[in-house]
Amino acid sequence: MNILLINPPNCGRSIPEERYGIDSLKQIFRGEPLALEVVASGLTDHDVTILDLKVDNTDLQETIRAGKPDIIGFTAMTCEANTVKKLARQARSLCDATLVIGGIHASNVPEYFNEEPFDYIVLGLGKDSFCQLSTLLEQGKSDIVIPGIARVTPGQALSWSPRRYKSIDQPINHAPRYDLIESYRDDYFLAKLNVALGFVVTAFGCPFNCSFCCIAGQCGGQYLTQPIDAVIRDLQSLPDIPFIRLVDANTFGSPAHAEELYRAIKQAGIKKNYLIDVRADTVVRHPVLLQQWKEIGLRSVVIGFEEINDQRLAQMNKQGTQALNDEALLRLKELDITVVGDFIVDPDYSHDDFDTLERYITSHKIDLPMLTIMTPLPGTPIYDSMKERITEHNLDYYTLTNAVTRTRLPEKEFYTRYANLLRACHAQAKL
Repeated sequence: MNILLINPPNCGRSIPEERYGIDSLKQIFRGEPLALEVVASGLTDHDVTILDLKVDNTDLQETIRAGKPDIIGFTAMTCEANTVKKLARQARSLCDATLVIGGIHASNVPEYFNEEPFDYIVLGLGKDSFCQLSTLLEQGKSDIVIPGIARVTPGQALSWSPRRYKSIDQPINHAPRYDLIESYRDDYFLAKLNVALGFVVTAFGCPFNCSFCCIAGQCGGQYLTQPIDAVIRDLQSLPDIPFIRLVDANTFGSPAHAEELYRAIKQAGIKKNYLIDVRADTVVRHPVLLQQWKEIGLRSVVIGFEEINDQRLAQMNKQGTQALNDEALLRLKELDITVVGDFIVDPDYSHDDFDTLERYITSHKIDLPMLTIMTPLPGTPIYDSMKERITEHNLDYYTLTNAVTRTRLPEKEFYTRYANLLRACHAQAKL
């Protein structure tokens, strides 16, 4: 079968730009659609094309007419959900392909896509589910029942059986289809940071449950590590990419797995730099592990500090403190590891709160601060607790750079402080 997998365009909207002419945060991190490359790796009996609309201005109509796909698969984050609906309607007007939607928003809020023209919704990790669906569709089956797949039933409640993941049933048996995006590779170069990144996954999910995080929908709150030999294979599949982003929610979620991977990378003689996600408590509790990874090329870490206020951290179920964050920063500076620090700006911030955050970032010399605005994403615990306070329900604005609840400061003042802090933080950013 001909299968077309589509990564939607950058389509989020900006309240500060639209209402006040204030420039919002421009995309700094962008890269290949690894989730689609992983899905494509399981479709070995089919002809697969990936269309990355984030970098490709190709007309969807032209792609569909040229490729005559039998199945079109879309992925979508929350801020892309509305755009994907429009793309699906366009696709339906052009062909009779089976239309499938997956990704994190579909996994957390599948009911959002329970409408025409979609035919199926993939919930959670989709590599095996999508492969099974493709096989049954090729066989002409119509009464399809697959765990992790919901058949769209407009006007009726969705019905599906959850996919019960085990640590051994989601390995990527073939390397991600990096070849399918080779024509886009130059577009994934991060000019502002002078870095070309390749993406590799070592684990899915996260063993923690922060209230603002949507990652639990990926595999039911579990943490599933990839086989060591599969990770080595994938690293070796990108020989010309010197900088690897390990696209895990928590690369050291299993310290034992991370140590085993360190030994395997060292033994294989792989020479690359790495950007990974870790938690502050992991940095503090496993200093030897950080030192080992430094030896094999660990250059930068992304840490979700989120807040510098212990009370707000507790409300997020972050299981951390400012003191813990401070200690983690000290350890990383001693190892000369670059810190990409994630902070969440609460719409309830006052001028004093902004001042305090700016002083913290400056005094601790965080190399690349990433500032997002607290956004109650549908399907997360914080959404349930904050939904009565939400004033903006258009998902186009759920980019993490818009306040979708009321701000304490007058709105223009809030966004002015936010934009000014972003500019100050990124003036000397490095990775």
